[in-house]
Amino acid sequence: MSDQAFKTSDTSRMKAPDGTRVYAIGDIHGRMDLFERLLAAISTDVSYDPYEIGRPDRVVVICMGDLIDRGPDSRGVIERLLSGAPATGPLAGAQFIALRGNHEDYMTQFLADFSVAPGWLRNGGLEAIRSYVGHLPDGFVADYPALQRLLYRAMPPSHLRFLSRMPAKHVEGDYLFVHAGIRPEVPLERQDAYDMMWIREPFLSHTGPYPKMVVHGHTQVSEPEIHPNRIAIDTGAYRSGRLTCLVLEGAGRRFLST
Repeated sequence: MSDQAFKTSDTSRMKAPDGTRVYAIGDIHGRMDLFERLLAAISTDVSYDPYEIGRPDRVVVICMGDLIDRGPDSRGVIERLLSGAPATGPLAGAQFIALRGNHEDYMTQFLADFSVAPGWLRNGGLEAIRSYVGHLPDGFVADYPALQRLLYRAMPPSHLRFLSRMPAKHVEGDYLFVHAGIRPEVPLERQDAYDMMWIREPFLSHTGPYPKMVVHGHTQVSEPEIHPNRIAIDTGAYRSGRLTCLVLEGAGRRFLST
């Protein structure tokens, strides 16, 4: 599928901070190929001026969690984010933020306690392990302690630090960015990090307002969805081949997709 950009109509007064353009990227799930293509599209887009307000003073790139698992190159995605903004080009000086998703939570749980292996491996954990250790010897897939040791030894310390320090939320102006969602009727300062990584209901069906417009991934949609209180941008990249990015600037909203 070719890179494409399309604009949505603005239906609210929610705004990103003045002088800032935000690029929020949905769940990558080890698809380094799509991530690279989308970063290239973002780099081109930074010079795009759809509202004739000039090039943004500040560029923020937010990855919405679930960087890993299912796709073939979890390690490559983390390594790319560790490198941060390029030294030259349109994205030089951009701020890169990676939020913690439930799959990062699964991996860190596994590194501390191999008993979570069955659940994680059913949800793409084996692909993440292979991205670090390569081919697995016969019998290792069912040997959870051995898998844990292999992954721990193969993972660079910088990746372990990255995973341990990922924030569960980020705020830009009137927008709240979390991987999964938040719990309705709970003040933002009292939201639980577990919910922000894992929740589906009652978040998805709640029709009342949230403290801010919530941008999230986690729950797959065939097209990005704009609701009165939330924006869903996980378009199932690992199997659909489509990685989606929400672009926010002023009161405007549009999407990039690859």
